[in-house]
Amino acid sequence: MTYKQPVSVLVVIHTPGLKVLLIERRDFADAWQSVTGSREDDEALLATAQREVFEETGIDTSAYVLSDWQHSNEYEIFPVWRHRYAPGVTRNTEHVFSLLVPDELPVTLSPSEHGRYRWVAWPEAADMVFSPSNAEAIRQLPVRYAG
Repeated sequence: MTYKQPVSVLVVIHTPGLKVLLIERRDFADAWQSVTGSREDDEALLATAQREVFEETGIDTSAYVLSDWQHSNEYEIFPVWRHRYAPGVTRNTEHVFSLLVPDELPVTLSPSEHGRYRWVAWPEAADMVFSPSNAEAIRQLPVRYAG
C-alpha cells in the first residue's frame, strides 16, 4: 500500500468579487471545502496545487493567477482518514494557495471525490466549510485582494 504524505495544499479558488468555489466531499456528508490534496513523491508544492485543482475541478491553473501565500497550517488528521497515512502519522502540514479566476467558471468534478459544487460569497463560504484552516483562509481573502 502507498500511504499519503502528511503534506498537502489548500487552494481557495475565487473571483475578483470574492465568490468562492466550494466542492462537497462524497466521503463526508455535507462537508464543503476548497480544493485540497496531498503532495505526491517529491513534487513541488506549486505543482501539487496545479495538479489538485485540475483533478478536482478541471480548471487549468496556467490560464489564471495561482498565488502561493507562503503560509502553512499544521493540524490533526481526522481519525476517519488516518488509514490513508503511514501507521503513527496523526498530523498534516497544509500549504495555502489561492487561484483568482475572472468569473464563476463551470467545473468538472472528480466523481469519485466530490458530488456537488457551488460558487458562494466569501462570508457564507467561510461559514460552510468544515475545516477551520479553510475557513480562516477564506476570511483572509478580503484583506489579500482589497481593491
